Amino acid sequence: MRKGMIGTVAALFIVGAPMAHAQQAAPAPGGTPDSGRLNQAEFKMLTDIRVGVIRAALQLTPEQEKLWPAVEEAIRARAETRYRRLAALGERMGQWRDVDPVQLYRQRADVLADRAAGLRKLADAWQPLYQSLTADQKTRLRLVTVRAIEGLRNAIENRGMEFDDEEDIELWVAPH
Repeated sequence: MRKGMIGTVAALFIVGAPMAHAQQAAPAPGGTPDSGRLNQAEFKMLTDIRVGVIRAALQLTPEQEKLWPAVEEAIRARAETRYRRLAALGERMGQWRDVDPVQLYRQRADVLADRAAGLRKLADAWQPLYQSLTADQKTRLRLVTVRAIEGLRNAIENRGMEFDDEEDIELWVAPH
């Protein structure tokens, strides 16, 4: 147990360092000096790190390894969708246009439906693997999840945003 916890803590530090660097790094091509946005390669690198941390924290058995590819694919698909959504949001932030409230609500409903479908796919991919996890593995997964949520909150707070997450931002900027 102690060995597993040490590995989990080490993994959390490994995840935290790139996230902190990404927030303070020079602007990426395609971003503005103050945007703090990652380019697609950097976003994929962070996704690779996150997937690696989850996998390392779980310390999967050979039987569980067979269930991992579906989970990894779902994580990566959701991350790619999130990158595209945030990139489009970043482009729209600088554009002035009239807002049709009815259209805004309809577009927002479509975005939320797409996100709900993506979350369902992620949950469906996780279910068989999660059911096979030991109590110790489930504890490590919870620790990694809590750390990821704290990191997201800190990133938002450090940017001085008053939004709970990008969903709140999207309420104010209608998607295409």
